[in-house]
Amino acid sequence: MPIQNNIRRDWLSNPKTEFLAGLVVALALIPEAIGFAIIAGVDPRVGLYASFSIAVIISFTGGRPGMISAATAAVAVLVIPLVRDYGVEYLFAATILMGIFQGIAALLRLDLLMRFVSRSVITGFVNALAILIFMAQLPQLTGVGWETYAMVLAGLAIIYGLPRITSIVPAPLAAIVLLAIVAIVFNVDVFKVGDMGALPDSIPLFHLPQVPLTLETLQIIAPYALAMAAVGLLESLLTASIVDDMTETRSNKQRETLGQGIANFVTGWIGGMGGCAMIGQSVINVKSGGRRRLSTFVAGSMLLFLIVVLGPWVARIPMPALVAVMIFVSISTFRWQSFIEIRQHPWQSNIVMLATVFTVVWTHDLSIGVLVGVLLSGIFFAGKVRQLMTITSEREGATRRYTLTGQIFFASADRVTEAAWFNEDGVDNVIIDVTHAHFWDISSTGALDKVVLRLRAEGKQVEVIGLNEASATMVEKFGEHDKPFESYGTVGH
Repeated sequence: MPIQNNIRRDWLSNPKTEFLAGLVVALALIPEAIGFAIIAGVDPRVGLYASFSIAVIISFTGGRPGMISAATAAVAVLVIPLVRDYGVEYLFAATILMGIFQGIAALLRLDLLMRFVSRSVITGFVNALAILIFMAQLPQLTGVGWETYAMVLAGLAIIYGLPRITSIVPAPLAAIVLLAIVAIVFNVDVFKVGDMGALPDSIPLFHLPQVPLTLETLQIIAPYALAMAAVGLLESLLTASIVDDMTETRSNKQRETLGQGIANFVTGWIGGMGGCAMIGQSVINVKSGGRRRLSTFVAGSMLLFLIVVLGPWVARIPMPALVAVMIFVSISTFRWQSFIEIRQHPWQSNIVMLATVFTVVWTHDLSIGVLVGVLLSGIFFAGKVRQLMTITSEREGATRRYTLTGQIFFASADRVTEAAWFNEDGVDNVIIDVTHAHFWDISSTGALDKVVLRLRAEGKQVEVIGLNEASATMVEKFGEHDKPFESYGTVGH
């Protein structure tokens, strides 16, 4: 019954809307796939075949229904040196190895690392992608005639105006179809899809990469495959989290990781390049009503049908229509609430978000931007927790008592040694009360060791009291100054 329920939910629920949403995505994928292939320095069919293959396969194997995966710029820019220096066959081999690496990542549960990506980083990632999507349309809007601007404006008017009248047909699809009819009937002088590159006229077939099966080949492709796998998973898992929020549903990140690996592994055997999830096309799909696996499958299968069977007609679709759709995607993707949140959120969160945006936009590298954001989040978090730890000290006759409260770890351990009074005259006994403290790592136990051993070297009697069970276990395993009693109540002298 659960299998039947899943099939009914993912493939049979609201099929009309899912099909139309997938069709919109398929049309939007064509210029993107061609453009990414050109970036990588390969024939357009390499990008188109990859987008077809990845989208269809991920619709079955992925863990995030409704998310679109295909050939992407994030992966394309990584393989430029590989294609330039060794040829496209090495790209196919690297794509296969990329899939293997992603499969291993799924087995190792590397998807759990996404828990360390803060909300500020995700917001910065989303905003940066929205900006990049818009910037990618600028070449289509420079050095062109008034007809291009008129069609873009008309397309945006249809996209934003049609939903006020009817929702039977997705507005982006209506814009593409209506503007294509106008461009063909009146022979409007604008840039067309066919001008991006030649469309293939046959389906992809099994292709064995023509590379030597040697260790040298592995040494050549492995670094590229590893980078492709890492960037692809990063963008896919972040996009999955974004779609989770948009649809208010949860997804299986481990299955998504494995699904990406399977999709890329198979794609390498049919002459395609590597890819991953696409936030722009995923937003188009969701905004058009696509929520299930059917829309993703339709996007991939209709892409192949459009380029192989209807290629001559598809080639005549005006690029301004697709530019209008992508501008709509850019506007929809950007989190405009960020401007309000900047005044409400802590300054550390704002810095993380803005640093992620600026790094991604400046480098056009999503992985570097997210890495910068994660590192800053970690630094700010460690600093915040460090400040939450307090140390008080009081003296009663010949006894000095230290009371530690809060989390003691590598970022706050130095405060333990800084707070200690060494060579203090008249003090014979020292009590270190850690009842309300917690020791997390070897840096914290090392700091405690340093204080206790130095005070003892001065001839003082030192007693550590109040270790909780977890902290006592840490001290017992890594500490040098003493071993805790079985009761974990004190560490005697």
